[in-house]
Amino acid sequence: MTRRTIISVLENMIAKDLLKTLAAVWTVIVVVIVSRSFIRVLDKAIEGSVSSDTLLSILSLKTITTSTELLPASLFMAVLMVLGRMYRDQEMSAIFSAGGGPKTIYRAVFLLVLPLSVIAGSLSLYTAPWAEAQVVKLMQHDEDSSDLRGIAAGKFSEYSQGDLVLYVESISTDKIMHQLFVQTKQQGIPGIINAKVARVLNLPEGRYINFEQGERVLGKPGSVDYVFETFAEYAVRIEEKTSTVNLNRSAEQIEDLWQSATLADKAELQRRFFIPLSLVLFAFLGVPLAQTAPRGGIYGNILIGFLIYFIYGNLARLSQLWVSKEVIPVWLGSVGANAFLLLAGLVLLAYLYGWRWLIITIRAKVSL
Repeated sequence: MTRRTIISVLENMIAKDLLKTLAAVWTVIVVVIVSRSFIRVLDKAIEGSVSSDTLLSILSLKTITTSTELLPASLFMAVLMVLGRMYRDQEMSAIFSAGGGPKTIYRAVFLLVLPLSVIAGSLSLYTAPWAEAQVVKLMQHDEDSSDLRGIAAGKFSEYSQGDLVLYVESISTDKIMHQLFVQTKQQGIPGIINAKVARVLNLPEGRYINFEQGERVLGKPGSVDYVFETFAEYAVRIEEKTSTVNLNRSAEQIEDLWQSATLADKAELQRRFFIPLSLVLFAFLGVPLAQTAPRGGIYGNILIGFLIYFIYGNLARLSQLWVSKEVIPVWLGSVGANAFLLLAGLVLLAYLYGWRWLIITIRAKVSL
């Protein structure tokens, strides 16, 4: 009974230490990766294809998707760091001397990993696709309205790939433009518009700038065929109405992927299930991989961990590609990369504790 109490306290200590390290590693990696993605979005904002009002929303949504994808790598690194430090400080020697063993460490690690894998499954299957879909919708909406972004009083603005050059003298608080000079090109024929007032109209056919109380000159320079006219109202369409939003597969809902017979959709579904499953497998592999000599460092094992993660990531991407290209069956694509992690963990356990111990342990678990 006393032994079980000591192990219970030990499990809580290791799980808490692992949670703190995971949070720190996860935060650093996510900040670095999201910052790189945000720089690309910021470039689009400078170009005018993304509104500055949606930058923070896109950053928050990108953080959700990136955090989900980087959770297995962060957990793997946290396990190696925490357990490696315990080996280096001879805490593991004390645990083994008190009657603990690999089972004790596994119970402590999976005290955190099992609920975390459930959370990761929810993020991967539902939350991350929703966030990606919102990003696609926001960016497409901003790209659709990019022609009107950047209009400011007292400067020339170019829109519609140079077919419209607009100068506004002033803009009132109700977003009505006053004293406008516009150079247009319609079917290759240049024109000049002067208007006292203009405003933006959102119509079913698209988005227009409606000019009021002005005059228009239309004709090719050097010719004598010119059109002069005055108008009470004259509208120029800036953009056509877009009714559909094209979502990529990472933004598709799981229900649609599950019902789809397309191999590419099955490969995407496979990728999403890999995230919670890889959490469990990386934790299983990390326990024996973290073992080091008391005077050794933990960085050698972390480098080996990086190599294993790199191999696994490439196998996962290749299996997804091969499934979508019908190179391998779906079941093999789902098993192959994960079997690599499982096999690597079993080999390490057998190397450290012997094949007989491993076989006896597996038989005991199977018999239960």
